[in-house]
Amino acid sequence: MSNNFPSRETVERIRKQYPVGCRVELLRMNDPDSPPIGTKGTVRYVDDIGSLGVAWDNGSSLQVVLREDYAVKIEETQDGQ
Repeated sequence: MSNNFPSRETVERIRKQYPVGCRVELLRMNDPDSPPIGTKGTVRYVDDIGSLGVAWDNGSSLQVVLREDYAVKIEETQDGQ
């Protein structure tokens, strides 16, 4: 019997890939209330099903559900560029 939840190992891999405090950019989100594509934000947590809790720069706090939405980790300089 399978379920739709990722394994503990997968969640740990996501936590390593998107550590708390890292910056991400939204490329796709299947939600009518989503931030605009290209919005940047800061990862606040990864929950037990591997979704990213993000504080978006536009004030939104919608989660990134990695199996449905798409955000990429970005590197920014100290001045935010």
